[in-house]
Amino acid sequence: MLARMDDGNRNLATYADLLALPEGADAEVMYGVVQALPSALPEHNRAQGGLQTWLGGPFDLDDGNGGPGGWWILIETDVRFSVHTIVRPDIVGWRRTRLEAPWGMRPIDVVPDWICEVVSPSNRRRDRIDKSRLYLAQGVPHFWLIDPEERTLEAYTAHNGYWLQTGVYEDSCAAARIAPFEAVELPVARLFPPPAPPHQPQPPAQTE
Repeated sequence: MLARMDDGNRNLATYADLLALPEGADAEVMYGVVQALPSALPEHNRAQGGLQTWLGGPFDLDDGNGGPGGWWILIETDVRFSVHTIVRPDIVGWRRTRLEAPWGMRPIDVVPDWICEVVSPSNRRRDRIDKSRLYLAQGVPHFWLIDPEERTLEAYTAHNGYWLQTGVYEDSCAAARIAPFEAVELPVARLFPPPAPPHQPQPPAQTE
């Protein structure tokens, strides 16, 4: 758990400000500022749902098919790093040895063991710079970035105060073993929409 205290600054937003938003509003608090989250594009949802399926199955649900288990894999769950910083990662995971059960917790105050953000045109800087710095500073050991536009998955591991890039996987990668989920093969290519068929030139018009 994160130990926190009231710093006396009543002008910075807290989780109470998120609860005061209209029902269904998606937002985060970054360093005391409420930031609205735009609606996701379909390709964003595909990557998000695919990860929950292919990681959540063997690591979270562990339905008896030989999965290693031992994790909670959740989508868009509020994580509070401090009084004035509460984020909602696209996909987030905790080892069950560190978080016994997340049920009924809102927000969750335990630092995640893995976070994945799906980059969108509207949040590229926030995910690549602001959030990556935040997660590193807060002690998240594993961070992934999925970029549907570039059709890539980037994997990072915290090392001596920096993110160490451990791999970049393109949509041509049929399967890969990526820490911290290297126990299973992840079908990277299937995280992205099917590639558009090549443009076929039209035959010349027939003339009489």
